[in-house]
Amino acid sequence: MHAAKHWKPLNDGAVQCRLCAHSCIIRSEDKGLCGVRHNKGGELLTATYDCIAAANLDPVEKKPLYHVLPGSTTFSFGTMGCNFSCAFCQNHTLSAPPRLGRPVQGQPVTPAILVEEALRLNARSISYTYSEPTIFYELMADTATCAIDNGLMNIMVSNGFQSTECLDALNGLIHACNIDLKAFTESFYHEHCGAQLKPVLRNLKHIVRMGWWLEVTTLLIPEANDSDAELRDMACFIRDELGKDVPWHISRFHPTYMMTDRPPTPLERLERAWEIGKQCGLSHVYLGNVHGHFSEHTACPSCGNVVIRRTGYRAILKGAPVCKACGTSIPGIWSFPA
Repeated sequence: MHAAKHWKPLNDGAVQCRLCAHSCIIRSEDKGLCGVRHNKGGELLTATYDCIAAANLDPVEKKPLYHVLPGSTTFSFGTMGCNFSCAFCQNHTLSAPPRLGRPVQGQPVTPAILVEEALRLNARSISYTYSEPTIFYELMADTATCAIDNGLMNIMVSNGFQSTECLDALNGLIHACNIDLKAFTESFYHEHCGAQLKPVLRNLKHIVRMGWWLEVTTLLIPEANDSDAELRDMACFIRDELGKDVPWHISRFHPTYMMTDRPPTPLERLERAWEIGKQCGLSHVYLGNVHGHFSEHTACPSCGNVVIRRTGYRAILKGAPVCKACGTSIPGIWSFPA
C-alpha cells in the first residue's frame, strides 16, 4: 500500500476520494468503487502504486493516436482496476477483479524502472493504458515526471472520468490523450458503464483548454449507441466544443464479457457513422478494427489528398504532414520535444 493523493478526511474516520467524478465517500477499512483505494484508519491508500499487470511495446497508432509521432512505438502499461464497470470491457480481466473484491496482482515496479525499460526499448513515449490510468494516478504522475526528465512524451488513454482537480494536477505531465466518448446519453453510461456522461463532456472541454493533444474514440455497439441521431450529436459536440480538427475514432464492437447478446458492428453502420462525422464537418474521422479500410489514412481536409497512409498499425510518413497537393498542414504532434 502507498499513500494516495487527492482526498480529504471526513467525520468518524471516513474519507472522500477526490480523484475521479464518483467522489467516493469511503468509510474506515472500506474501499472505493474502483476497489484499489483503501481507507486504513482514516488515511487513504492505493494498492496500484508499485505493481503493474500488463506492459508492452506498442505502435502509437494502437492507442489509437493517429496524429502523434506516427510510426513510433510507445511503452504501454497498466495496473488492475477501473472506476467504470463496462459490460463490454475488452480488458475485463484487468479492470474488474479489484472491484469484485479480488486482490490487486502484478509485477513489482518503480517509476524509474518503467522509464528505464521504455528507453531500453527505444520507445519515444510512455502510455498509461489498458485499464483506467486514473486509478493508478500516483504511479502515472511519478512516472510521467521521470519520463519528461528523460525526453519521453506522456500519453494517457482514459475513460475521461477524472475530477477537475486530478486533471489540473496532471497538466504539464500529459502531452496527448485518447479519451473514450462511449455514447451520448446518460442512460447508456448509467446502464452499461456504472458512470455518467456529463463529467466526461466537461473533462473533454477542459483537456482542450489545457492544450493537450486530444483524440476521441467511440466503440460503436449495435442497437446501443449507433443511431444516426446519437452519432450526429456526438459529432456536433466534437466539432463545436472540442474543435473540428480533433480526430474521432469509431471502432468496431466485438461481443465480449457481459455483452455477447449482439453481433459485431456491421461495416455499413461503421461507414454510416464515418459519413455522419464528415457531414458534420469533422476533418479527421477514422474507423477502427477494420484494417485495410480507406478510412485508416489521414486525408487532407481541404482537398482530400492522402497525406499519411496506413496499413494496420503501420504508418508511412516522412517529416511533418503537409499536403503535397494544396499545402495544407495537418494538426498534431509530429516531433518531441517540440
